[in-house]
Amino acid sequence: MKINVTADVFKLAQVFTIARGSRTEAKVLTVRLQDGVHKGWGECVPYARYGESLESVTEQIMGLPRDVTRAALYDALPAGAARNAVDCALWDLEAKRSGRRVWELAGLPAPKPEVTAYTLSLDTPAAMQAQAAEHAFRPLLKIKLGTPDDMPRLEAVRAGAPKSTIIVDANEGWSAGVYADLAPHLVRLGVALVEQPLPAGEDDALLGMARPVPVCADESAHDCASLPELKGKYDVVNIKLDKTGGLTEALALRDAALAEGYQVMVGCMVGSSLAMAPATLVAQGALITDLDGPLLLAEDRDQPLTFDAAGVHPPAATLWG
Repeated sequence: MKINVTADVFKLAQVFTIARGSRTEAKVLTVRLQDGVHKGWGECVPYARYGESLESVTEQIMGLPRDVTRAALYDALPAGAARNAVDCALWDLEAKRSGRRVWELAGLPAPKPEVTAYTLSLDTPAAMQAQAAEHAFRPLLKIKLGTPDDMPRLEAVRAGAPKSTIIVDANEGWSAGVYADLAPHLVRLGVALVEQPLPAGEDDALLGMARPVPVCADESAHDCASLPELKGKYDVVNIKLDKTGGLTEALALRDAALAEGYQVMVGCMVGSSLAMAPATLVAQGALITDLDGPLLLAEDRDQPLTFDAAGVHPPAATLWG
């Protein structure tokens, strides 16, 4: 089997800012597998927060044996971007070989559209209110926060989109005290969920703390091995394929999290429709779906995912799976 890795760049529709910085493009890796007859592909987004780069992830992938299987992949690579792209490419290759859709191979029901959050970039309150007003027709908005001046931004977004459900992503930017101080205001403004308010290494402070707004683990949750450390701290687990290391582990994490009483959010890095396609299977019935990556791009893959009033639709076979 041939393994090919390319670095691809997709321009963003506008500057995208979170507490950690700004970007104008999405840099991804595309993995293509070819067995001489069939081709499968997948995409990952290396993330510096986890010590990944385009170069390091490419090296991991190119070091794999050419006869690697999905089962062997989990011993060959740790959870992360490299394993994600290869795992998803192997699922796609298997679907192409069999002439069946991935959800059939995985024993899942046929997926349906899921309403997805749309992320507002971190900006001044006035600019965020304008963004919110522009997207007030969307049922679910996600706000990037995590600064000392979050309340004016939150108030501005609520003023701009009075009917939308709002979720907040603090990107590890708060302390326990800040969350406790903000919680009554989050309730007042109708915030439905707060994502990773505290740094992953400092989230023991959430133990025993009142959580009037559900708290979701993102940077603290990677794969099934992460679950024991979340107990008593979080109400929701954010599943991202670039963290789990692929669709296989993402499905396992979803089942394990639900069995332990967590609710599930399915999120993404900023990538193309190819990266979102496998995640649409994990998102079925999730409390929150956050697969808006392609909506933030100025350009996308051929045969991209469909987004409409019903939400993000599962991929066509011409895209993936």
